[in-house]
Amino acid sequence: MLLDREEATVSVDQGYGASPVLPKPNPTIIPTVNIAEASSWPEGKTPTPAEGFKVNAFAKDFDHPRWIHVLPNGDVLIAETNKPPKEETGFSPKAWVMGLVMGQAGAQVPSANRITLVRDADGDGIAEIRSPFLEGLNSPFGMTLSNGKLYVANTDAIVAFPYNDGDTKITAAPEKIADLPGGPINHHWTKDVIASADGTKLYATVGSNSNVGENGIAAEENRAAVLEIDIATRAVRLFASGLRNPNGLSWQPDSGALWVAVNERDEIGSDLVPDYMTSVKDGGFYGWPYSYYGQHVDTRVTPQRPELVEKAIVPDYALGPHTASLGLTFYTGDLFGESYKNGAFVGQHGSWNRKPRSGYKVVFVPFAQGKPAGQPQDILTGFIGGDDKAMGRPVGVAVDKTGALLVADDVGNTIWRVTR
Repeated sequence: MLLDREEATVSVDQGYGASPVLPKPNPTIIPTVNIAEASSWPEGKTPTPAEGFKVNAFAKDFDHPRWIHVLPNGDVLIAETNKPPKEETGFSPKAWVMGLVMGQAGAQVPSANRITLVRDADGDGIAEIRSPFLEGLNSPFGMTLSNGKLYVANTDAIVAFPYNDGDTKITAAPEKIADLPGGPINHHWTKDVIASADGTKLYATVGSNSNVGENGIAAEENRAAVLEIDIATRAVRLFASGLRNPNGLSWQPDSGALWVAVNERDEIGSDLVPDYMTSVKDGGFYGWPYSYYGQHVDTRVTPQRPELVEKAIVPDYALGPHTASLGLTFYTGDLFGESYKNGAFVGQHGSWNRKPRSGYKVVFVPFAQGKPAGQPQDILTGFIGGDDKAMGRPVGVAVDKTGALLVADDVGNTIWRVTR
C-alpha cells in the first residue's frame, strides 16, 4: 500500500457508541500524521455552539490552560501546564518527528507550572478577578477538594494544600501524599485525581509509557491504570489496569460509579482504535497493550498474554477513533434542562493519527439510569478555522456554580463558557 493512501474507511460517527465499528488494522511503515497546525482566535471569533446554546470567553490570556476545577464558592481553578522537560533517554527518530509535529500543534510550550484562580464576582459570566493561586508546581493537571484540603496531581506525585473558602492564593508548602510514576520516559505525563465521597480515598490516573508496550513492560509498572490511594495510610494500590491513557475522572451521579475517559492506541490506521469512556471496576483489566475493545488482539505486542486478553473488559461507550478525548464531567446543573441531567460532556482535543481528522470539539452523551443512552451531540465545534489551522483545542470540561459548562482551550489560551 502506498503510504499516502492510508485513510479512514468508515465515518467517524461509526466509531461512537456502545458497539463501534472496528475495521481490520491498517498499519503503514510511516504512520499517518494529519494534525492541525496551531493558530489563534481572531478578535471577536469564538467556537460555534450547538443550536439553542451560546458561548463567551469566561477568561482569556492564559498560558496553556489544560484542566479546570470549580470550588464550592464558585471560584474556578485553572491548571496552566504542559509536559515537564524531557529527561535524557537517547535519540529516537520517532520521538524527534513527533516533537516537530506537536510543536506545530502548539503542544511544545514550556509548562507554567501554575494554578490560577479566577472569579466572576458580579455574575455576568465573565471573570474579572484573577490570582496566581499555586505556583512552583511540577506539570500539574488534576485537582480535587476534600475535607479542607486541595489535592493536586503533579506529573510525579499527589500533593496537598490547606484550603479555606474564599482563598485567592496559597503559599503553604506542599504535603506529599503519594508518588506517581514519572520519568525518565513519562510518555503520558498528565495525571488526574478525584476524591471519594467520604474523603478517605483518592483515585489517580496514570497513562502508559508507550503506544503499545514498545519500551518494555517493566516501564509500565503502575501505568495505564487508575490507582487508589488511602489518605490515612498513604498506601497505593492498583485499582484498574489496561487503560492506555486515562484522564477525566468523574463520579456518575445516578450509579455512583467512577468513570474515566481513555485515549486508545495509535498507528494501526485511521479507523482504529476508538477512544472511549467507561465505568472503572475494582480489579478490572481493559486490554492495553495486548488487546483493544475487549478481545481484539494487537499483534504488534509480543509476547502476548492470552489469559489477560480473555478477561479484558469491553468499554462502555466509544468516543471515536483518535479523537483524543481527555475531558469528562457529568452534568449536575439545572441550566440546560432535564434532557442533559446526569449526562456526560467530553472535551475532544483532536486527532493527529487520522485522515480525515476527528475530535477538535466538545460533545454530550445522554445517560439514563447510570448508563449511556443515545448518540453523542456536538455542543461546541468550530475549533478549526477556514485556513485549516486550529484556532483552539478543547481539553478539560467542568460545570460552574450556575450550571454553565466551562471548557479549557489550551491552544486558544481561553476558558469558554457555554450557556443556554
